[in-house]
Amino acid sequence: MTPADGNDPARAGYHDAAMADARLTFDVLARDGAARTGRLTTAHGSVATPAFVAVATQASLKSVPPETVDATGTQLLFANTYHLYLRPGAEVVAAHGGLHRFMAWDGPILTDSGGFQVFSLGAGIEHGVGKVASIFPGEGDAAPAGPPARPGGGLVRVSEDEVEFTSHVDGSRHVFTPERSIAVQRALGADVVLAFDECTSPLHDEAYTAASAARTHRWAERSLRAFVESPPRHGYPQALYGVVQGGAFEAVRRASAREIASMQVDGQGFDGLAIGGNLGDTREAMYRVLDWTVPELPDGPPRHLLGIGDVPSVFEAVERGVDTFDSVAPTRNARNGGVLRRFDDDGTPLASFRTNLKNARFRDDLRPIDEACTCSTCRRFSRAYLRHLLKANEQLGQQLATVHNLHFMADLMREIREAIDAGRFADLKRAWLAPDGAVSDRA
Repeated sequence: MTPADGNDPARAGYHDAAMADARLTFDVLARDGAARTGRLTTAHGSVATPAFVAVATQASLKSVPPETVDATGTQLLFANTYHLYLRPGAEVVAAHGGLHRFMAWDGPILTDSGGFQVFSLGAGIEHGVGKVASIFPGEGDAAPAGPPARPGGGLVRVSEDEVEFTSHVDGSRHVFTPERSIAVQRALGADVVLAFDECTSPLHDEAYTAASAARTHRWAERSLRAFVESPPRHGYPQALYGVVQGGAFEAVRRASAREIASMQVDGQGFDGLAIGGNLGDTREAMYRVLDWTVPELPDGPPRHLLGIGDVPSVFEAVERGVDTFDSVAPTRNARNGGVLRRFDDDGTPLASFRTNLKNARFRDDLRPIDEACTCSTCRRFSRAYLRHLLKANEQLGQQLATVHNLHFMADLMREIREAIDAGRFADLKRAWLAPDGAVSDRA
């Protein structure tokens, strides 16, 4: 283990002129095996890693104002290019000076490329799989049931040059290219933008996955060139991450990692690397994908895992050297009454790390969600009150549950960083995932 270089970095505001002039940097501060802590510095502040990235799809973390999100310890947000392109429109956001001013969030923001919508509106509909509902179709308890398969029912047409899609808002037709995706993300003004890619389904075979990955590599080069040749629009630098694809096929995944990591245009490569696409039909399959992928990536750039944010997966990904993760699951589950907890009331570890507050047993329960939690929800409100709000479909209930889950994830990430700094990450992982003393295959 390498000693930490100073304290956990705190986020600075974008009004810091020196920060606003700085290009994205990433410094590794400590190591414990492949797990590492770091400082990701952007024009809108620094992020202590490993870090969970909360998803604010439409420039909003549903029901929770920015200052409340900040108070949970959440360091950075992830917004959706496809949705913001459709409404209110990238130029509306640009007229405000970019997403930070539009949504009154001072901290770092990431945007995806719109590539995931190629999947969710196309193969996602046809195969009946999705981001949360069931991204791991081989696991029955992964999430609520997804949409039914609809062969030929997708809203997307993918060609070599572009993606044509039908808006889910009004049925209008639109075209995205790598160049268009970069232009939209320049207008949105996120600190980190993603190269345009095609995400494959767990039900795609190796031949299609390999062909798709090759297309993603060509789109990645076009994205990188468009990024290099276009200046930022809002007075501060942006960074571009390349996306590794390849599904759950080892040869394709390793080749994609090497290709994206080494890609350059006019001497400039990607500022960071994202691991995306089909990660397999079970969590164990995803861990194998990470075992193939991460060793093919260079040590220096930050590594982001797209669409993953459950507790076991976070530990496994951190152990393999991943730095940041985004997922809608903690906030979406909160809105449906699913609050994150480590232990049940009798001290039994919760295998799902979640309790459903809508259960009848909480009707008269005057205790907070978690008596050990210091979030503003747990300091002030009872389970009975929260259950009432959620059952009555009151937005305050969704907000308060979301605040708790964001705090839980931020607190978990802080605990992970401290463990890596102290060289005891394996002990912490064992305590969370195998509290009965059993040791996982990597602990």
